[in-house]
Amino acid sequence: MTRLTRFVRTTAFKLSLLYIAVFTVMSGVLVVYVSESTDNLMSEQVVQAVDAELKGLADVYVRGGIRNLVEAIDDRTRHPDASLYLLVDFSGNALVGNIARLPTVVLEEADGGLRRVRYTLLGQGTEDVERQAMVRTFELRGGFRLLVGRDLGDQLRFSNLLANALRLWLVVVVVMAAITWLFVSRRVMKRIDDISASSRMIMNGDLSERLSLTGTNDEFDRLAVNLNDMLDRIELLMQSMKDVTDNIAHDLKTPLTRLQTRIETALRDARGEEGYRGALESTLSETDHLLRIFNALLRIARVESMAPGSVMEPVDLNRIVAEVAELYEPLIEDEGGQIETSVPADLKAVCNRDLISQVLVNLVENTLKYGRPEEGEMRLRLSAAEENGRVVLTVSDNGPGIPEEDHERIVDRFVRLEESRSEPGTGLGLSLVKAVARLHGGDLRFKNEDPGLSVQIDLASVSPESSRSGYGEDYSGKAGEADGDR
Repeated sequence: MTRLTRFVRTTAFKLSLLYIAVFTVMSGVLVVYVSESTDNLMSEQVVQAVDAELKGLADVYVRGGIRNLVEAIDDRTRHPDASLYLLVDFSGNALVGNIARLPTVVLEEADGGLRRVRYTLLGQGTEDVERQAMVRTFELRGGFRLLVGRDLGDQLRFSNLLANALRLWLVVVVVMAAITWLFVSRRVMKRIDDISASSRMIMNGDLSERLSLTGTNDEFDRLAVNLNDMLDRIELLMQSMKDVTDNIAHDLKTPLTRLQTRIETALRDARGEEGYRGALESTLSETDHLLRIFNALLRIARVESMAPGSVMEPVDLNRIVAEVAELYEPLIEDEGGQIETSVPADLKAVCNRDLISQVLVNLVENTLKYGRPEEGEMRLRLSAAEENGRVVLTVSDNGPGIPEEDHERIVDRFVRLEESRSEPGTGLGLSLVKAVARLHGGDLRFKNEDPGLSVQIDLASVSPESSRSGYGEDYSGKAGEADGDR
């Protein structure tokens, strides 16, 4: 009873019930309309046939009188069809015709009006079978009365046949609607129950559970695909949160432990002003490292919370790349390397200037830390070009590159391929680059060269519409300090 009550309350049941009611009413209206229309059409045909017979007999009567009329009626009754004739004298005696019996009132009211009467046909053993007919009765000179009509047997049989067929159609419609209702309801309920069961498993902690697909690409499949994509994203975020928690515990535990150790050592062993100053300077260095971690996290959170398109404007990429190259050129040349740029003079992209500058700074800093070749001088190249309606910004080097299996993992927060973590950095630089790329509607891609590594992000190119629309809101954050990642 509980399942039945739950089933009756479902939207599928209510919609199916509504469809059955609509189909039944429409079929009923169709039955009535077709029956009435058919009956009216056949009645008109009967009237036309009776009037045609009357006109022919009237012409015979006018030309030859009652004798020719009797002969004409007698001749016509010898060819049996649906037509009816009866000619009686002033006493009511039948002179000629094919009607054996009918109500006397029909002959008494000889006003020419169309009447529906019951009668029995004359001859061939049909006197006991009562029939229906449409007749007209006229009074002639000398007290004669003439009845002309049309038997309705064929019309009634056709009407009954049509009515039975339409009633059968109505029954079939109702049965098929009920079968369809049962099929649809059971199918919809099964899909909904499957979704509910999967949802319960997910709520119980099994984030790997996914909604099943039937492969029909119907609305339930499309809903399931979107929900599965959402669940994939949630599972990824949950795993990322777990990884962040583990990594941040590792990254913060070490400097906090060193900070605590230095303070305890200073309190225990430091003597004089120089000793305390050294302890304070070491403490300040550790706190600076902690602040860099928190500032990097805040920058990533701020970028991820921005609405795409709300901080964008047409920017000259040639100028940005030139500024970053000019900033790092002395450092690279002092170490015997070289930096190159390749950006078309008029290339512009719809982006945030400060964030793109931060991206370039992070990527260059990563290259300086981890992109040095084992032999020879370092070559760093900053380039940009328009491809397939997007502007692709590339930073490439001739260093050792990154293993293919680590391309996805390296952009996660606090992930550093240098397991010893002896190099300075927080492991958040590429996470910020990925967040900026996502904000710009693009993606962060890695490609191993031979030798070296290329890192690319794609941006929206400047179109006439974007140039005219204007971008009023600017990002107030600064490029800040770059963080190492690998």
